[in-house]
Amino acid sequence: MDNRIAKHVSDSETEQIQVIFDHHLNGQGRVFGGQLAAWIDIVAGVVARRHSGCNVTTAEIDSLQFKRPVYSSNTIVLHGKITYVGNTSMEVRVDSYVESLSGERELVNTAYLVLVALDEHEKPTPVPRLICETEEEKREWSAGEKRRQYRQMRRKEAF
Repeated sequence: MDNRIAKHVSDSETEQIQVIFDHHLNGQGRVFGGQLAAWIDIVAGVVARRHSGCNVTTAEIDSLQFKRPVYSSNTIVLHGKITYVGNTSMEVRVDSYVESLSGERELVNTAYLVLVALDEHEKPTPVPRLICETEEEKREWSAGEKRRQYRQMRRKEAF
């Protein structure tokens, strides 16, 4: 019997806001992809820490596809939430948006990351189960199972 406590998706949802300054830009005057990746990783880490109640480490980042450019003085909103949990791992979705002065948001990127909960000896430790309430959360869970299977298959092929 699984006696781990269960948590809702909303228990660990996290949002981070960044204003883009000139030092965030690459040579083409757009946000440096590595900077956005770092912010995504931070948001995912906070989500996973809130869900697990533990320190975490990033095990994998699926893909980073930029759907639109981000420029100096843009406001970036990063929204993260748990989508799937295994025994010691958690999948986190982070959506990045450019927010206009009117508050309208345009999607820049969606990324899925896998993070692992660590105990006090930095060894993987069990995480709480996930309560999926909405249809969207249930769809994300199902898709997360498929992504997990794909990741496992890809790891086997790499070795």
